[in-house]
Amino acid sequence: MRPRRPAFEEIRAALEPHGLFLRGFVNFSEGEAAPLLADGRPAASVLLVGNIGSAFWPAFTRWRAAQPDRGGTDPLDTWSKTVLRPIADAQTATAWFPSDPPWQPFQQWAMRAEGLKASPLGILIHPVYGLWHGYRGALGFAERIDAALPDMQPHPCNRCPDKPCLTACPAAAVRAEAFDAAACRAHLRMPEGQGGCMASGCLARAACPVGTAYRYNDAQLRFHMAALSL
Repeated sequence: MRPRRPAFEEIRAALEPHGLFLRGFVNFSEGEAAPLLADGRPAASVLLVGNIGSAFWPAFTRWRAAQPDRGGTDPLDTWSKTVLRPIADAQTATAWFPSDPPWQPFQQWAMRAEGLKASPLGILIHPVYGLWHGYRGALGFAERIDAALPDMQPHPCNRCPDKPCLTACPAAAVRAEAFDAAACRAHLRMPEGQGGCMASGCLARAACPVGTAYRYNDAQLRFHMAALSL
């Protein structure tokens, strides 16, 4: 049986009720180290699936409210698998998730698929969505994707003269040369951090002028901050 090609419109239609989106693709070259599909063959391509802003939040919160255990210890990861695994099965694809070993290079895939680069916070910044997006999983296929890659836009941080993210962090953890994760976590454990970033989201992230229309809603911001292992 010939491997099935990704059916973009079918996948988009299946993702739409959940507020998730196709976020680009990667084709692997011959001889390149590619992830293995469920049948043991190397993947020829992957389709990235992710969130843009808070579009997925209503579907996720409805699902979570219906779970006896509120979705367990990692509800967003569990929900992502609940959504994507049936889609993968319908497409004869293999689903991978950022939370599962063997850990796949999602950030590298995103940089290739959408031309993204890291912001001073360490988060990949999108030229339209800014810092308000993420990757929930990927679908691997045995066939290469026959489509044109999108035009790669300039790195937003290079076009931001003021770089307010560098001065908005109360812990001075956001620096042009590197993100100081230890300083960030230490601040979040303090009363000032609990009442600031932990309550309303990372202040440096909120200061970024790119993609403000896609800023996560307050409930989603609190959820992500609470998920940090401090």
